[in-house]
Amino acid sequence: MDRHLLSINDLTRAEAFGILNTAHELAIISDGTLKKLPTLRGRTVVNLFFEDSTRTRISFESAAKRLSADVINFSAKGSSVSKGESLKDTAQTLQAMGADAVIIRHGASGAAQRLADSGWIQASVINAGDGTHEHPTQALLDAYTIRNSFPEYTDSFEGLRVAIVGDILHSRVARSNVLLLKKLGAQVTLLAPPTLLPVGVDSWGVETSYQFDEVIPKVDVVMMLRVQSERMLDSFFPSEREYSRSFGLDSRRLDLLPPRSIVMHPGPMNRGLEISAESADSHKSVVLAQVANGVLIRMAVLYQLLGGQTLGDISSVQPITQVANK
Repeated sequence: MDRHLLSINDLTRAEAFGILNTAHELAIISDGTLKKLPTLRGRTVVNLFFEDSTRTRISFESAAKRLSADVINFSAKGSSVSKGESLKDTAQTLQAMGADAVIIRHGASGAAQRLADSGWIQASVINAGDGTHEHPTQALLDAYTIRNSFPEYTDSFEGLRVAIVGDILHSRVARSNVLLLKKLGAQVTLLAPPTLLPVGVDSWGVETSYQFDEVIPKVDVVMMLRVQSERMLDSFFPSEREYSRSFGLDSRRLDLLPPRSIVMHPGPMNRGLEISAESADSHKSVVLAQVANGVLIRMAVLYQLLGGQTLGDISSVQPITQVANK
């Protein structure tokens, strides 16, 4: 891992924990009187979003601004892209503008890798979601949220049991979370209809099940996924009512969870489909914590990529406190 973050596979276990530790230090600072660090003053961060987003774009924008960077938000809608401009031309335009980091969300799997490898731009590239491939910063913020909920797993997720439930087939969040949670030592079970499990899932090194009620009493974390209807050209289940009955988290299933367990969802939520309103708003839900932690994790990634540190290097944590105390 050097100057890009394109996949969880770019990170070693130590580097991943290093990012979580950096986010923890940034959280301590954010709770104090100093809300903004000068680390990226004079740097330009571009949000290059070819797909609609609210949480991820605003989270990256907030993270960059808290580190004193200048932020340019680029949306494909209403831009030259809608007139047929290629990714190459867009990238070269950003290069001419002096972008130091480009955060890209794109509908095509591999778009972030293509941008990083192309030579069109010299900036650091951060993958904010590419097709159905990966979404690494979402997995990192999920891991950070889990660690905050279970302090005994600060240095290792060995023994932690996680169920990821729903539309695995179309979910880049699921793929990144499987890679990261396994890397950190967690035991992962995927729950979905057979039609919503990817071909080759047996090679992922995780358990699979179709029996939600049997799995849920045994897990520490249940991560619900949005049913991505916009990516479904065929019928993947008989009806929404049938899907909700078999794979939705409702109040009955919520009661089956162990006392200390937590409920997660990357958002946006289809309330009443994959998750009930009662479950989304329950005391077990950490959905809003995920949103808040997203800013901290993205600050940590930007801090290390552009602040002269090696991504994931735990030794980079100390200078944050030194800067904060100046």
